[in-house]
Amino acid sequence: MTEITEKSRVAIIGSGSWATALAKLLMHNTPEINWYMRDQDNIDLFKKFRHNPNYLRSIEFDISKINFYNDINQIVEDSDILVFVTPSAFLKDTLRHMTVEIGDKFVVSAIKGIIPEGNLFVGEFFHEFYDLPFEQFCVIAGPCHAEEVARDLLSYLTIASPDVKRARQFSMMLESNSLRTHISDDIWGTEYSAVLKNIMAIAAGISHSLRYGDNFQAVLMSNAIQEIKRFVDTVHPITRDIKSSAYLGDLLVTGYSHFSRNRTFGSMIGKGYTVRSAMLEMDMIAEGYYATKCIKELNEQYRINMPITDTVYNIIYENISPAIEMRLLTEYLR
Repeated sequence: MTEITEKSRVAIIGSGSWATALAKLLMHNTPEINWYMRDQDNIDLFKKFRHNPNYLRSIEFDISKINFYNDINQIVEDSDILVFVTPSAFLKDTLRHMTVEIGDKFVVSAIKGIIPEGNLFVGEFFHEFYDLPFEQFCVIAGPCHAEEVARDLLSYLTIASPDVKRARQFSMMLESNSLRTHISDDIWGTEYSAVLKNIMAIAAGISHSLRYGDNFQAVLMSNAIQEIKRFVDTVHPITRDIKSSAYLGDLLVTGYSHFSRNRTFGSMIGKGYTVRSAMLEMDMIAEGYYATKCIKELNEQYRINMPITDTVYNIIYENISPAIEMRLLTEYLR
């Protein structure tokens, strides 16, 4: 893998709101981008109207600087940096027909989810199934909502990779007057924290619908960061500042913001929606739904005290009353 430069060919793999926001950022600093969308009809509409037909439609793109693909092998072959922005549950399916080797690519995860059927974080998945060295893997961590990036509101990202030099080189492709970056080598902590904060946001949404007030929400978030710390420090014990933006900041924006799909999902569950009806009405993927089961299964090995995760699991997988479970949770929080 050579150094990352302004001439490195970057591919966006995904077509949702975060993929669209990242494409906007990359196009500030690169001559062109490659963009994979599975549905040719969406590509045709994008070319015709100059915006994503389904997400962040207010962003207008210079189509001459985008090479669209619906062939996963071709875009991988034509790119040096692969930025994956697909829902974690669908990553395997996205790569099902990929036969091109990625061992010489720099792979970036902007997924913030965990891969079901194995409970692997994204870096582990690429390492185990595609022989990708961890040094060629990178994580984009928050706190950052696509909607605010699209509006050029000041935002901060953490770019994490064991190869901090390449992480810095890649970060320069994203930076702008409204986007600042911080570099980290903690791919494990940032990925697991990004997974766990979605579960915590579901709990925040449930409690909000059950009319627990701001006082309780503050206690919930305080306990949530402690729960995240217990987990990431057990799974990957290194020195890290859990109060920094990649961990605490990402938790807070996901737990409190009205843009948070996981908080929205939790709010609907708290109002009495079934999981299926909430997913259908949102028409978006709440990563925390899949993450809850994965983390619960992983914790069978570690046996970490995780009362918030257990509460969310009991509500969305065991169909126990949200009111009862949240009431029980209040007895554990301090």
